[in-house]
Amino acid sequence: MTGVSVVIPVFNDREAIVTAISRSVAMLEDLGEDFEIIIAEDGSTDGSPAVVRAYSIRDPRVQLLHSDNRLGRGRALSRAFREARGPVVCYYDVDLATDLSYLGRLISAIRDGYDISTGSRLLPESRIARSQAREVASRGYNFLVRLILNSRLHDHQCGFKAFNRERLLALLPAVRDTHWFWDTEVLVRAGRAGYRILEFPVAWNQGERTTVKRRDTWDMGRAILRLWWQLHVSED
Repeated sequence: MTGVSVVIPVFNDREAIVTAISRSVAMLEDLGEDFEIIIAEDGSTDGSPAVVRAYSIRDPRVQLLHSDNRLGRGRALSRAFREARGPVVCYYDVDLATDLSYLGRLISAIRDGYDISTGSRLLPESRIARSQAREVASRGYNFLVRLILNSRLHDHQCGFKAFNRERLLALLPAVRDTHWFWDTEVLVRAGRAGYRILEFPVAWNQGERTTVKRRDTWDMGRAILRLWWQLHVSED
């Protein structure tokens, strides 16, 4: 029986996939988990699906969830969580920016009764390595989320989260964002619904490449205001 479903979102990440899968398998085996790894591949054009298919032949615990058309990161994650079989579901970014040594804590928090657990790059004990520009942008963005959306969390966009699958699926119909703002919207809606959320510090290193573009940053800024409107006006 699958105990944990790990989802790794992928878009044109062929070079990083094999490392991410092999290190994930090793860590989950060390933790003694019965697991599946779902590669939520979102319309890649670089041969990523073929790489995953080849790996899954050697290890059927690794599965490809392919989309011919680009869904957006959030929609690809939602799709994967609906397909997952484990009562505990989690995801992290393919570049493994968050140290996988925290995976055990991420999973155990859900088994301890939390609905969501999330790594944080912005707590005092967090250890991060990234450019000053990204640090300023991240802190500014999360400050606005806390101020405008009344969130108590410090870091809404860290790509290292776990969920009670049943509780997450109950929340997803209300989540409208399909791309990068998905993480923030899930956490904000969960907080308003009274979900138990654990935020804990992690070690995080900025990858050599990122699929977050400057336009995505502006879009997420506008999404904060859009979600405020949805929560306080259109959904009242």
